[in-house]
Amino acid sequence: MIRSMTGYGRGEAQEEGILFEVEIRAVNHRYSDISIRMPKQLTFLEDKVRNVINNYLYRGKIDVFISYENTGDEHKNITVDESLARAYIDILQKLRDNYNLKDDITVSLVAKFPEVIKVESAQEDEEKLWCVLKRALEASLNALIQMRENEGLKLKNDLLIKKEIIKDSLEEIKKRAPNVVHEYRQKLHSRISELLDQATVDETRIAMETALFADRCSIDEEIVRLDSHLNQLSLIIEIEEPAGRKLDFLIQEMIREANTIGSKANDLDIIKEVLKIKSEIEKMREQVQNIE
Repeated sequence: MIRSMTGYGRGEAQEEGILFEVEIRAVNHRYSDISIRMPKQLTFLEDKVRNVINNYLYRGKIDVFISYENTGDEHKNITVDESLARAYIDILQKLRDNYNLKDDITVSLVAKFPEVIKVESAQEDEEKLWCVLKRALEASLNALIQMRENEGLKLKNDLLIKKEIIKDSLEEIKKRAPNVVHEYRQKLHSRISELLDQATVDETRIAMETALFADRCSIDEEIVRLDSHLNQLSLIIEIEEPAGRKLDFLIQEMIREANTIGSKANDLDIIKEVLKIKSEIEKMREQVQNIE
């Protein structure tokens, strides 16, 4: 099943006060380009996040936003810098004695001084954090992939419609191609007859010129190859692996064959069908640019 490279997914996971929310946005890109935004204290998990994403997504410009909250009681540590508190008290007592001040040194007063009491985050349990984050990440990736697959189904149906339009034009070219040489021979015969004023026409010469023309404007091989490419397209969009690069290459080959048919076919009706084919292939190419 083909997937679009465009999509959005959101997931969250919570356990024992740990909460992770993950949002992923993806758009088309020639390669895989992953940008991760997460809290600084969690950057040690970035490589793991990137590896999981690479297992799910193969192409696209992917922006990942991770938010984190820990409301667990064990998450905070409160410490007292007793040596600093002692220094503050000594200074206060010195001021009291030197200037005969009222002695009102209290616990609440000392506690207000900077760095005496510190509130610090407890050491994170890395394995536990990763377990919760991974669940949120995978939930967001699954939501993103679901959106990509839904969009991919639309792209697939559109490609198949365009393929049938090209097939119809190619069938018209197949019908028309044999008549081109026959009509050229008739025109050549008439023209020479007029120039020679109804004199006897050298049929051998006519046959040689017709053969040369037929060789120059033969498009049988190009028709066969383009038809084969269309059949390949139907097969590729059904494979269970990323198909974007294969389709991109196939579209380039289809454009090449259509251009060759247009340059070789010395016939207005065929050229009109070639223009229709090229128009549909260009539309295909635009769609393929968004396939993973």
